Amino acid sequence: MTVTTVANPRGRPGYEATLPCAPQSARSARNLVTIVLSVWALDDLAEDTAAVVGELVANAARHTTGSRLRVSITRPSGQLVRVAVTDHSPELPVLRVPDPQDERGRGLVLVTALAETWGATPLRRGKRVWAELRSTRA
Repeated sequence: MTVTTVANPRGRPGYEATLPCAPQSARSARNLVTIVLSVWALDDLAEDTAAVVGELVANAARHTTGSRLRVSITRPSGQLVRVAVTDHSPELPVLRVPDPQDERGRGLVLVTALAETWGATPLRRGKRVWAELRSTRA
């Protein structure tokens, strides 16, 4: 995993990693988020944010044919964290309510429950699916 520090146009901190587009990359993405949130002293967000980024990476690995994906974590404001996963599929995610017997389809339900907001941004070559979480720590 290659992790780079990215400069935000307004000087806000951020990190990103390029990972293989594979289910196993969810673990690397969760680790990155946990480390970054610790550096930013936002450990209270670590568990939920790691779960969210893990679901976003798993969805990208399942629904795109690209070989790589990009995970980023930025801090738009003091208590707000944004995680994003960029892949090469133009297909935007759709929130579905799975039947109780369904084995899949709960990822975005979990993201919706844990994140303050989430969405998808179409790109020239693919999309970026993002979620924002806010610390309740004062």
